[in-house]
This record gives sequence, structure tokens and C-alpha cells, in this order.
Amino acid sequence: MSAPGRPKREEDPMEAPAAPLVPVLAVVGIGLIGGSFAAALRRAGQVGRVLGVGRRKASLDRALALGLIDEAVDYAEAARRADLILLATPVGAMRGALEALRAGLRPQALVTDAGSTKSDVVAIARAALGDRLHQFLPGHPIAGSEMTGPEAADPELYRGRKVVLTPLEETPTRARDWLTRIWEACGARVLLMDAERHDRVLASISHVPHFLAAAYMAQVSREADADLRLSLAGTGFRDFTRIAAGSAEVWRDIFLSNRAAVLDELDAFSQVLAELRRTLENDPDPRALETFLEQAALARRLWDGRSAMT
Repeated sequence: MSAPGRPKREEDPMEAPAAPLVPVLAVVGIGLIGGSFAAALRRAGQVGRVLGVGRRKASLDRALALGLIDEAVDYAEAARRADLILLATPVGAMRGALEALRAGLRPQALVTDAGSTKSDVVAIARAALGDRLHQFLPGHPIAGSEMTGPEAADPELYRGRKVVLTPLEETPTRARDWLTRIWEACGARVLLMDAERHDRVLASISHVPHFLAAAYMAQVSREADADLRLSLAGTGFRDFTRIAAGSAEVWRDIFLSNRAAVLDELDAFSQVLAELRRTLENDPDPRALETFLEQAALARRLWDGRSAMT
């Protein structure tokens, strides 16, 4: 009680820090994507406690040692305690994860994912969550590297990067807005689109490039003089094939889950490759070859300029 005659002291809002956006976060899969998400929120002061769920005890122990998580738990414990659950697992593991979470999921909790395909994830969630589908909001952070494991986690990974959310008809507006603020706290810019459109676009600018890089790396490595070729390879070869070093398990699931869109893009690419090949076959056409290369170079330079401004 304040002293008689003395005005009551008002609370200074600067004295008590605001509650974090995510009081309790659970991350299923503490690698590059999941670990970076936890690290970014921790750096921003927007997460209270971080729970880790995973298949490998060694990875969870390493995540603990690195400070990415506060404790390792199982699915049941994560469902019981978490306000937000991020599934940073291969698409092939998501059905099992969602089924394991469903029974104990807190009514106010939100589950999201970081998968590179969305239509199949939505179908999996519908089957696994049933009447709790409104607690799932699919997402895809467009960021990454060829590095894997807890050691790859980087709190700056999402800064300036785009994150696509594909809300469902069942998704409450408040859940969409909350998850948007969370990703923005990581430094990301959020875009909204439907799952089918997402998968078509990502097949073109993410999945097929990885497919081609893997194919080219395989072709070179199978040649009799592969060691000599690789010893002479420079930065161009390194840049072109870098993504082929990514997780085989993750990319296997991406290619299979987005198979139709990937095949469509490969058909389109094959037509362009055939067009380019014709400039070299039979009677080579230097002017046609130069025109083709210049058009591609101009498109790349224009894109580079636009991406630098956004």
C-alpha cells in the first residue's frame, strides 16, 4: 500500500519485459532448419523454453550442449507442454510425428512444418489430425544449405529470407497472424499462397535444380578419370554442384512427394536443352548459340538486380 498523501506509483512498462511470442517451443528435428529456428527466436528474445524431439540421442545431446534446446523430450511430452511445435523432419516422417502428437496436443497449441512440399503435407495432416486439423498451419522457410545436424544451426539463417505459409480453410486467422509474427521475429518475410501453387513454383526454382546438380555430380564422379576432373574443378563447378551435397533422405522425400510437378518441369527443361543442343549439332550456328546464351545471361542479371533490391 502506498504511503498516505503520496500518489500511487505507476508501473513502468520498461521494467517488466514483455512475454515472449512463444512461451514453450518444441522442435522435432534439431538440425539446420529446426535448430536455426530455435536459435533465431532465442536471439530475438521471443521464446521461453525450447524442447527437442528427435530420433537420434546423439543429435539431441549435441543440441543441448550447443544451447539450441533446454531439454530433450518425447512426442507425448512435447504435445502436453508446447505452445508451438515445428516439424523440421523429412516429409516421409511427418505422418508418424503428427499421429504421435495428436492425442496429447494442447487445445491452444499450433503445429507447423518446414517441409519443401505442401500438398502432400496437407493430405498427411488431414489424415493424421482429423478434427484437430485447425491446429496445423503448413509452412516452408526458403532457406538452407548443404550442411546438416545441430552444428549447422545459424540464428541468422532466416534473416531477409522468405517463408511461405499455406493456410487451410480450417486455419484460424489468429493462428496465421501469430505464426507470421513469429517468423518475422526470425528476420524472415512471410508470403501466403495455396499449397498447389507453392509446389509448382518450388519444383521449378528449387527441386529441379537440386535434381540436375545431383545428376551432373553423379555423371562426373562415374567417369574413369573422375579424380583428375575433380582436381581441376573450380568455383563454377563448385557453385553448380554445391546443393548436391544435401541430405539424401530429405531430397528423396521431396522428389517423391512432388513427383508430378518435378516431372513437368523436367519435361520443360528437356525441351530447352534440346533447343540449345541443336545450336551445336550438325552445322553449328554460332549466332543462335550466342543469342541463346545472351538471353539467359540477361535474365540472370535482371533477376540478380531485382533480388538485391527485395
